[in-house]
Amino acid sequence: MPVSQGSYRVRSGRRYPPGATVEDDGVNFSVFSRHATGAELLLYEGADSEEPFQIIRLDPRVNRTFFSWHLLVVDLPPGTHYTWRMEGPNDPHIHGWRFDERIELVDPWARGVNVSAWDRWRRQREGVIDHDSPRGIVLAEEYNWEGDTPLRLASEQTIIYEVHVGGFTRHPNSGVRHPGTFLGLIEKIPYLKALGITHIELMPVMAFDEQDVPEAGWDAGLRNFWGYSTFGFFSPHPGYCVTPEQGTHRREFRDMVKALHRAGIGVILDVVFNHTSEGGGEGPALTFKGFGNETFYCLDGIDKGIYLDFTGCGNTVNANHPLVTHFILDALEYWVREMHVDGFRFDLASAMARDADGRPMANPPVLWEIELSDTLAASKIIAEAWDAAGLYQVGSFPGYRWMEWNGRYRDTIRRFVRGDTGLVPEVATRLSGSSDLYQANLRKPTNSINFVTCHDGFTLWDLVSYNRKHNLANCEGNRDGTNDNLSWNCGVEGETQEIEVLSLRQRQAKNLLSLLFLSQGIPMLLAGDEVLRTQKGNNNVWCQDNTLGWFDWSLVETNATMLRFVRGLIALRKRHPSLQRRHFLSGQSVSGSDLPDVTWHGEKIGEPNWDDPGNQVLAFTLGPANSDEAMLHVMVNMSSGARRFEIPSTDDLNWYLALDTARAAPTDLIEPSAQTLVESSALLVRSRSLMVLEGR
Repeated sequence: MPVSQGSYRVRSGRRYPPGATVEDDGVNFSVFSRHATGAELLLYEGADSEEPFQIIRLDPRVNRTFFSWHLLVVDLPPGTHYTWRMEGPNDPHIHGWRFDERIELVDPWARGVNVSAWDRWRRQREGVIDHDSPRGIVLAEEYNWEGDTPLRLASEQTIIYEVHVGGFTRHPNSGVRHPGTFLGLIEKIPYLKALGITHIELMPVMAFDEQDVPEAGWDAGLRNFWGYSTFGFFSPHPGYCVTPEQGTHRREFRDMVKALHRAGIGVILDVVFNHTSEGGGEGPALTFKGFGNETFYCLDGIDKGIYLDFTGCGNTVNANHPLVTHFILDALEYWVREMHVDGFRFDLASAMARDADGRPMANPPVLWEIELSDTLAASKIIAEAWDAAGLYQVGSFPGYRWMEWNGRYRDTIRRFVRGDTGLVPEVATRLSGSSDLYQANLRKPTNSINFVTCHDGFTLWDLVSYNRKHNLANCEGNRDGTNDNLSWNCGVEGETQEIEVLSLRQRQAKNLLSLLFLSQGIPMLLAGDEVLRTQKGNNNVWCQDNTLGWFDWSLVETNATMLRFVRGLIALRKRHPSLQRRHFLSGQSVSGSDLPDVTWHGEKIGEPNWDDPGNQVLAFTLGPANSDEAMLHVMVNMSSGARRFEIPSTDDLNWYLALDTARAAPTDLIEPSAQTLVESSALLVRSRSLMVLEGR
C-alpha cells in the first residue's frame, strides 16, 4: 500500500472510469500516463487553499494498470479539490516527453475545475511556483432533470443563434441578476423565444484559460474572451458560474439547458478539440503536456520538441491517435448523456482530419467515430470545415451526417449584396442549398449551415459600415483578423450622421438577412445582428471582454424596428415549408403538386439571364411544399438603379406584398393579416433591395 500523509486512507483503486468518481466507500481517481515513472495526488480543501491537506504518492506496483494510474481515497468528501504531479523522463526533442515533477496538472477528465490559484503570466515569467495550477473538483451532486431530454428537432427546421455566454449578459444594461453567466442567460430566454430561433450555439463553454493572450495584450488588460483556449474538456467554464468555488459548475449549466429546453430551444456547443491552451514549446504545462505530450499532440518527426501548428494557436491535438480519439468521443458523449446538449460545432474541424504527421486522412477515425456514435446519433454535428494551415474542406468534409459552416455561401452573398457582378448563377446555387457542394456525395441542403456573419469577423452592422478592419485595440498593430472582409461601407468609413448613408446601410443589412432566411439549408444568425450591434470596425474581438465585445441591450429599443424585421423574417421562414426542404430544388413538381418546386426569373418571367456577366438581378418562385402553404415569389435587385420585375400570372392565385427592404418600418415586413393585394402585372424594385410576395 502507498504511504499517505493525512487523515484519509488509500486503496489501490481501479483504472476505469478515468477522472474522479464518487463511490460508496470513497473517491476513485484515475488518469492516463503511459511513460510516467511516478505519480502524486494532491488534495485541497478548496480552490483558494494555499497548501494541500494531503499528498498521496502512488506505488506503480499497486496503483498502475497498463497506461493508467489509479487509487481510491476512502471516505473523501465531494467538493475536495485536487491536482496531479507526474514524474518521468524529460526528453522533448527525441521522444517528445515533457515530464516535470514540480508541476501540478489538471485531470483531463475533471468534471469541474477552478482557476483561483492559476497565474499564467507569473508562471511564464518566474517559472513553476508551488501549488500555482488550476485544480479539479470532486463532484457528486444529484440532479433532477424533471423529465428533460435533448431535443430532436428536424434539421431542416433548425434556426441557429450564435451566442457568447459571457458577452450576452455582461453589459451593465443587461438587467440580469447574474451577468455573464449561465444563470444570466436563463433570464434572457423570453427574448430568445420571442426572436423565434430554435437553437443557440454557445461559443466555448468548456473550461478555458482566460489568461492565454500575447504578453502585450495581457499587460494592457486584455484577456482571452472568446474561449478558444480549452484545458478542461469535461468542465463548464468556471468564469460562467456564479459559485464555482462551491463546485456548482454542472448544476448551473444543467439549469440553463433545462430552462432552454422548456422554452423549446436546443443547445449546441462550440467545441475546441483542434488545439489546447498549452500552446507550443514555450507554453505552460497544464494537463496533456504533463501526462502524455507525445500522445496528445502532433510533433515534428525529426525534432519532437517542435509542435506542428495547423491551428494558429501553437499546437495541434493528435486527434486520430486511438487514445485521443477515445478521449474526444468520451467528452462529447458525456455532454450529451449527462448535460443534455443537442449538438456540437467543431472549431477548425479540418485539423481533426490530420494524422500525427499532419497529413490529411481520407477517413479520419475520430470524425467517423463521432458520426457513427449511437450516443450522438440525434445530435447536430457541425464542422468548421477548414483549418489555419490551408486545408479547406467545405463540400468535402469526411462523412455524410456532418453539417458544415458554408464559407462559400457567406462570401458569395456578401459580394452580391455589396454590388459585385457576374455572380447570379452562383447566388442561385447558394440560395438553393449549395447542391454543387453537397448533392453529388449524397448529402442534403441541411448539410449547409448558411451565414453572412459569425463571431469571427465583422458584425452585420460593421459589414455595411466599414471597408477595412480597425483592430488596434487588440495591441497587435492591426495585424490580427482577416483583411478579406468582402464588406462595403456605403460611402463613409465608420460612424456617420448622414441620413442617406444610414438608410442605405439599414437596407443592406436587411438584404443580407433576407437572403439568409430565404435560402435552403440551415440559417445561423450572430447574436446582436438583429439589433445592429457594432464592434466599431474590430473584426476580431477575441480579447475584448468589454463593451466592444458585449451585447448592448439598449439597442433593443434603439433599433427596435430592425428587431421587429428579423423576428418577422424568422416567422416568414417558419410558415413556409418550401424554405425548409430536405431535398435539393430540381425545377420539377414534387409532393403531388402540379407546380415546380422552383422557377427562376430575371426582370422577365422565365428569363434569369444566367450568362449576362453584368447581371445583378434575380427572381424566383417557390412552389408549395404542402397543400396548405402559400407560394413565394422573390425579386432581388442589387444594382444601383430601380428595376421593373414581371410577376407570375396564375388564374387561381393572388399575390400579396410580404416584404420590401426598400421601405421603412413598419411596411418593410408585413404580417399576412395586413398584407395588401398586388394588382399590377409588374412591380418596381428599387435599387439595392428585394421584395417578397406571398401567393394564396
